[in-house]
Order: sequence, then C-alpha cells, then structure tokens
Amino acid sequence: MAVNEMAKLTLGPIAYHWSAEERRDFYFRIADEAPVDEVYLGEVICSKRAPFHEADLPTLIERLEQAGKTVILSTLAEVMLKRERKATAEIASMDTPEIEINNAAGLYERAGRPHRVGPFMNAYNEATIAWMAGQGATHVSLPCELPASAIRVAAQSAKDLGIGAEVQVFGRASLAVSARCYHARAHGRTKDNCQFVCEQDRDGMPLRTTDDRPILRVNGIQTQSESYVDLLPELDRLVADGVTHLRLMPQAVDMVSVAAVFHSVLRGAIAVDEAEAMLRGICGEVAFSNGYYYGEAGYRRVASAASS
Repeated sequence: MAVNEMAKLTLGPIAYHWSAEERRDFYFRIADEAPVDEVYLGEVICSKRAPFHEADLPTLIERLEQAGKTVILSTLAEVMLKRERKATAEIASMDTPEIEINNAAGLYERAGRPHRVGPFMNAYNEATIAWMAGQGATHVSLPCELPASAIRVAAQSAKDLGIGAEVQVFGRASLAVSARCYHARAHGRTKDNCQFVCEQDRDGMPLRTTDDRPILRVNGIQTQSESYVDLLPELDRLVADGVTHLRLMPQAVDMVSVAAVFHSVLRGAIAVDEAEAMLRGICGEVAFSNGYYYGEAGYRRVASAASS
C-alpha cells in the first residue's frame, strides 16, 4: 500500500460506561502513544453517564492537544429530555474545540455555523450531504451500513463540496439507539433506576441466540454488532475513493496497538496480511466483519480485497 498523507486516522468517542479513572488513563495513553490525528470526546449514548467524566474534559483536551491531536466534542445521539436538549445546546454554542453533531437537535442549535456531522445522522446520499454542507457541515461521518459503491459516491460528493468524509474502519458497528434501556431491563431495572449497570460490561453486554450463538451487544440504549468491523484490507480502496478520515472506535482492547497497526498499513510500512494477523492477536477471539462494505449482511466476513 502506498503512503497517503491525506488520509487521517481518527479515534471515535468511547461508547461505553467506563469509569472516570479508566477514561483518563485511556486518553492519557492515547495522547502519549497512539498515532492518531484526531480524537473525538464526549458522551454520545446516555446523558446520565456524562456527569461522571465531564469534569475531566478540559484536562483531556489540553493533554491531547499538547500531543498534537485535533480534538472534537461529540454530542448525544438521542435527545429526548430537557436536560439533554440543554446539554446539546451548550456544546453547540461552543467556538472551540470543533463540534460533532449526532442528533437533529444539535443541527438546529448549530445551523449556519461550522460543525461536523456524526455517524448517527443519516448522511446516506449526495443530496443529503449537500444539504448538510449548506447548513454549515464541514465534515460528514458516513453510516456504517453503506457499501463501497455508495461510499465512493458520497466521498466524491463531499470532495466536490470541499468537506471531509469519514468511515469507521474498526470496532463494533452501532446498529440502533432506542428510547428504552435494554441493558437496565435485562437486569430487572428501569431506565430511571438503572444504577449504571452498564458499567459492568466494558465492551458491551453480549446477547446470544436460543441456540447459544453470539449475535449482538447491548450498550445502554444502543444496540451494536457482536463482531468488530475491520476494514484494514480495504484502506487503500477507501482512500482511493476519496475518504479523508478513517475512524477507529474504542473497544476493550489495546487501542494504542490497534492504531499502530492501521497507521503502519496507511504508511505502507507493513503488508496487509501481516497487519491482519497482528490485529487478530490484539483482539483475541472477537470475530471480524466487513459485510456491509460488500453489500452483504453486516456480520459477514467477505474474503479480503487486499490481494485483488
């Protein structure tokens, strides 16, 4: 793979309810060791979790920026309550750092001012991307369900508009968010009295079929794929098709090592087959998937395109 200085490696926001101490340690290490260009911070899943780590945001932003990373604050994916509207409006009113909007409430608050559009918004086609750019979007993160052909069209549209286009290349896919918290219900609790049971599952709560096969993960109100999306073999094609940013989603594995593997492939420092073996070693027995990219069921693993 040829070196491509234009493609930036990004780290998405932590989706899970990790403790404040875990988050600090995680981001300090990302700042000091991870070869990523941009880092997204903020609570995107459950507003009840935010108070546990909001106080650390200024320190984390300073540490990451001192390390040369661009920091972007992400808003909630679901806005239903007055406090959630207020929190979204407060973030949307900020001048720095950059803002990623994940809900239409944020678009309303930020309209006409520069912002990024996150993967929870439906930027499925060039008409929608053009409308978003007209509202002030400088960057769009494309939904994980898009196949390669649609990514190419969307990325070209973004390029023509002079805005960035981002694709998730690692980590569990976000499949849905709900008004109800299944994580709490699974433990016999209500959403309002969840007692933050989601903190027990650092990589999401596994769900299995009646014949005991892993199928999905639950993270509070969010439903995720059981497998990790892995588009490492597709990086060359993604960049050639105009994708400007490649997103790694934090999982309960060594994310510094994950970032190093992706960075090495982007630089052309190691072969894809070797990098894939390294990634599997880091992630243990977690299944990898790339079905959506090839227009198939998302959980499937289609033969690597690296050799074609």
